[in-house]
Amino acid sequence: MRLKILLAALLLPAASAVADPLPDAIDGWAVHRSAYDYPTLVDRLDAAIGESSLNKLSAASATVGAKNLGLEIPGNMVVHAFAPQFAVRMLEASIAAGYEAPLRFYLTEDADGTATLSYKTASFVFAPYADGGEELKLLAAELEEIQAAIAAAAVGS
Repeated sequence: MRLKILLAALLLPAASAVADPLPDAIDGWAVHRSAYDYPTLVDRLDAAIGESSLNKLSAASATVGAKNLGLEIPGNMVVHAFAPQFAVRMLEASIAAGYEAPLRFYLTEDADGTATLSYKTASFVFAPYADGGEELKLLAAELEEIQAAIAAAAVGS
């Protein structure tokens, strides 16, 4: 019971902050506004990942967590995606960079009923790992193209 009260107390301030949309420009992020509602964008992202060379590994939803506490917040989900062929190349370039896998896609419900898909670009995510050299930079550029294609398919642009 105490845990539920603590979680509710932690989520309540976040619930009001979640209603504001993400800024259009965040350093290292790609932000894609969509005309779709949140559930539709979730489905479209799943389909886009399924058509790509990445695999959906998991999803974490603050919305579902809040609902389990009897609270209602706007749609909010992080989807994790990666693939073994990229993991092997990443680890060959830099063991430390392995901490950053999987890549994440962030879905947020906007106040107008539409949803936004955003993510940190692979180049931004892997930039701190200089030990990965040119191989990690090339992999990041390749992954960034895949991220962009997934986003374009999901948001319909």
